[in-house]
Amino acid sequence: MTLKSDKNTYINRKASFDYQIFETYEAGIVLTGLEIKAIRAGKVNMNTSYAKIINEEAFWIGGNLGIVEGDQQRTRKLLLDSAEISKINGKLTQDRMLLIPLKLYIKKGKAKLLLGLARGKKKFDKRELIKKRDQERDSQRLVRLKK
Repeated sequence: MTLKSDKNTYINRKASFDYQIFETYEAGIVLTGLEIKAIRAGKVNMNTSYAKIINEEAFWIGGNLGIVEGDQQRTRKLLLDSAEISKINGKLTQDRMLLIPLKLYIKKGKAKLLLGLARGKKKFDKRELIKKRDQERDSQRLVRLKK
């Protein structure tokens, strides 16, 4: 589920649970007029989306923008510096990492996508995180009850 945390800011919360993020990059997105209107209206879902580098160009694949006309999940080009693209591409191939969209937001009237170089978490890591959250929640309840 994509959460709207701020005005025109959408966070991919599932990404931080499923992946361990190492580095982040900010990229612009090539959009049509209907797509930017859909982002401003809050019709964004980027749970199953990812980014990929093809022929020294970055693309966002699977991002669902709730537009009425046209393809909702079309492949969108990302605007990154060529040095950043080559650096990311090296890490993707050498270190077996993934490029995951973390956040979609509007900055100075332009749509930006925060990408993260990530590696998938194992099942026991996820269980440990859930266990830690439950313990913190229980301790907070005890503190509230004692007051």
